[in-house]
Amino acid sequence: QWTTPLHEVIDEVIWSCPIDTRRPLYKNIVLSGGTTMFQHFDRRLQKDLTKLVNARAKEHSKQLKDGREIKYECNVVSHERQRYAVWYGGSVVGSSPEYAIKAHTKAQYEEYGPSICRQNAMFHSVF
Repeated sequence: QWTTPLHEVIDEVIWSCPIDTRRPLYKNIVLSGGTTMFQHFDRRLQKDLTKLVNARAKEHSKQLKDGREIKYECNVVSHERQRYAVWYGGSVVGSSPEYAIKAHTKAQYEEYGPSICRQNAMFHSVF
């Protein structure tokens, strides 16, 4: 079921974004979470993603009539606190003044059930 390699998933997600945002997204892939702490995970991901993106760019360059070459720079960022980055982010959101107003209470959850989790007033969207 989960057989798609991570670099292909990342590429597919970035490729589905608006065209003017793709280059910045490829340049700033930030790792977070404990499973990204495997030795050389960042290097491997960057290598695989760069290879995939360059292969597609080469194909697209062939289709251009003016001989231009398309290039993308891929950069996977790892940092010393990536193991706890998710917790830091949750802490920032949880300590914001809006969180107490917009968070769902246990009573709301019991009244509406799990579907209430799909409505997220904090981020102004519905999943």
